[in-house]
Amino acid sequence: MHPETTTRRIMIVAGEASGDMHGANLVKAMSRIDPALRFYGIGGKRLKEAGVELMADSAKMAVVGLTEVFFKLRFILKVMGQLKKSLREIKPDLVILIDYPDFNLALAKTAKKRGFRVFYYISPQVWAWRKGRIGKIRRVVDKMAVILPFEARLYEESGFDVTFVGHPLLDLVKTKYSREEARRKFGLQEGKTTVGILPGSRPSEVVKLLPEMLKTAGILQEKLASVQFILPVADTLAMDFVSRITRQYPVEVRLICQDTYEAISSADIVMVASGTATLETALLRTPMVIVYKVSALTYYMGNIFVKVDNIGLVNIISGKTIVPELIQEEASPERIAAEIMDILTDRARMNNIKEELSKIREKLGNPGAAERAARLAYGMIEGKAGG
Repeated sequence: MHPETTTRRIMIVAGEASGDMHGANLVKAMSRIDPALRFYGIGGKRLKEAGVELMADSAKMAVVGLTEVFFKLRFILKVMGQLKKSLREIKPDLVILIDYPDFNLALAKTAKKRGFRVFYYISPQVWAWRKGRIGKIRRVVDKMAVILPFEARLYEESGFDVTFVGHPLLDLVKTKYSREEARRKFGLQEGKTTVGILPGSRPSEVVKLLPEMLKTAGILQEKLASVQFILPVADTLAMDFVSRITRQYPVEVRLICQDTYEAISSADIVMVASGTATLETALLRTPMVIVYKVSALTYYMGNIFVKVDNIGLVNIISGKTIVPELIQEEASPERIAAEIMDILTDRARMNNIKEELSKIREKLGNPGAAERAARLAYGMIEGKAGG
């Protein structure tokens, strides 16, 4: 508990669903250190529930790929203007930025120029895009907290003030029930092959991927004598929005709200959109096929800039391809179904995937990432020489 009564104002900006979740846990941890802290900024449902005064909903800013940016540019620029204005009027004691690099690094540049201290939690994925950006980031960010071990090495090499805090998912990915109990809870039949469908957390992503996944389910229904499908609906999506899409296809899919981790762990295998969900699935030791599809322009530009062998976090962290990745044209219902069938029917391959997935947890550090990041951020408020 901090004895001082002066209210400290903190700006926090998270532009994605995963950033909203991790940001909320950071805010709660900082509030435990000092209940007098007041937060405002950009986020979603989780940050709002954590007591952050939101200037805009991050769901309206979430984009996948370059082409989507054009449609949302006016709104994004308006939000940026509001945040810059708040720097002048509110004069926050600290600016906390979470992931969402293109937007947040532009904001960091302005904040730094005006003398505000900047804490970045969950770093931009410079290892995938341009390592040359690290020098530019160092000029506008005072302290970086990273969640992947190899990121710390990259930043340290550039003389960055960086700390590896561990991965926040280690505290979050837990199940309340066994697989059998979860299946009973969801009304799934024991003895049937259960296939999970995870089409992403953004509406644009779901519109692109869910139809392909449902067509895949149709193929699996023909190939497997006994199969059932489960789809945990991300809390950033409306249930009606997802059910309208599923009703267009002749497969029965059990839609689940809230119990995402139980739903994933109840499945024998899942098809999953590339992103945070791949890591959540890995921590639950559920075999998967990763699917990635963006506009042709985004993919073309990505091929120029992205310098990694894999796109799935689970494979990147492993340093090798342990689960299949199907990208663009390869992400067809026929190919997805073929990979799923191969894993389900090849017991050795299935066991090898599970064994490799079980090693992911130990590569991600120790639980308590939000608490460690909170102490770093609070230390910056305590030690600041004005702003």
